[in-house]
Amino acid sequence: MSSNETKKVQKTVLQMAGPLILSFWMRAAFTFVDTAYAATIGDSAVAAIGLAVPFEFIMIALWVGMSTGLTSCLSRAMGAGESEKIEQYQTATWKLIAGIAPLFLILGAGIWYTADDWGLKEDVAQMFKVYGAVLIGGSAFSSFWSIIPDSMVKAHQDTKATMWAGICSNIINVILNTVFLFVFDWGVFGIALSTVLGRFGGLVYALKRAKEHEDRRKAELTEVKTGKDPAPMKSLLGLALPSSAAFVLIASEAGFINYLVASYENSKEALAAYSIYYRVSMFFLNPIIAIGIALLPYLATRYGAKDTEGFKVGVRDATLATFAYVIVFVGPLLYFLAPWLSSAFAEEALTAEYSQFGIRLVPLSCLAGAGFLLCRSIFEGMQQGKPGLLAALFRYIILTAPGLWLGIEIAQEQGEPELYGVLVGLIAVSGVSSVVFVIWTVKQLLTLDLTQIKDEKAVVPEG
Repeated sequence: MSSNETKKVQKTVLQMAGPLILSFWMRAAFTFVDTAYAATIGDSAVAAIGLAVPFEFIMIALWVGMSTGLTSCLSRAMGAGESEKIEQYQTATWKLIAGIAPLFLILGAGIWYTADDWGLKEDVAQMFKVYGAVLIGGSAFSSFWSIIPDSMVKAHQDTKATMWAGICSNIINVILNTVFLFVFDWGVFGIALSTVLGRFGGLVYALKRAKEHEDRRKAELTEVKTGKDPAPMKSLLGLALPSSAAFVLIASEAGFINYLVASYENSKEALAAYSIYYRVSMFFLNPIIAIGIALLPYLATRYGAKDTEGFKVGVRDATLATFAYVIVFVGPLLYFLAPWLSSAFAEEALTAEYSQFGIRLVPLSCLAGAGFLLCRSIFEGMQQGKPGLLAALFRYIILTAPGLWLGIEIAQEQGEPELYGVLVGLIAVSGVSSVVFVIWTVKQLLTLDLTQIKDEKAVVPEG
């Protein structure tokens, strides 16, 4: 291993997470720009953005799945000094992208042609069909093309490059948002189009940085281990499919909630309030997601290097940082900011009232979801995708429906809006599933000894 690679291995998980946290916060902040601009149009536009969330999650599901598989495989190969596998994993991922991206063009067209039949109010349906079709159909290529360079820079533990790629996308997005909405008066079409085009800026930067890292790695190699993964696609899909399936389940939950809320008496206000709650919760959940994303290449590299102590130190640091962030920062901040945020993004008084209740629940939502996010990264760092999928199945298939039903029943008995019951039920379900997943993970870590683990991916020598 070269001196440069050794230096990378010595990075702490928090050093890797820092740039990602800043990047993810900026991305979430610019997502707020979409919601804020939509609020100038009205609650119907805010509701339309919320209705697109399940479809965005489907795209995110496949993106995260492929990125998870590729990042883990690349990191492990780099940690073990197996250069030939790196080329294999990139080629396999390109094949996956070529097969998946066109499907989202079809999904965008489906939104355009079917939105009027969803039983939505006419103004909400019209805005949703435009926003959803442009965002999902247009993002099919600008989003998926970034998987390989993004995974490459993360495998090289250069999370600053990921941060700057996000900044490039966000700056382009906000500039185009302003021009399209306030100069051209394109409404929700302009909001969606600016997001699609903005992603190309990050893609170009990530491609440049990934090439620089690979050129440097090849130039500094002092020892080349020959051999190939006999089934690179299987190695990728072994992590990608469980990860994607977990996010698809998240999308199904978001879609089910939109379906429930759309049936309430004050559906427009409730949908808009849920959209605001979702944006705020994602903004404050993003640092935890960033820690989990940084944890994956950190742990996978140590897994390849058979560094048990470094593996456990990374898990400890990530866990302590997550809980300190939520308890010390998020909780106090949102308690006082909830009234201002709810009024800033809502048009109607009832929407603001619903939103304020939801925003004050966000710290609990972050705590409840943290265990699931971190534990999934821990198992994926150990090249195990199934535990994350099983935990997701437990939550979304077994717990979600009873949890929502119980929350709604309690809210109705207390004379409160059904939306309050939905939100409280979601947090309870998330908390229970995280506790079970944490117990499972701790049992694995207590007996972990990476020096005793053999590489299950057979090496095929040259010739």
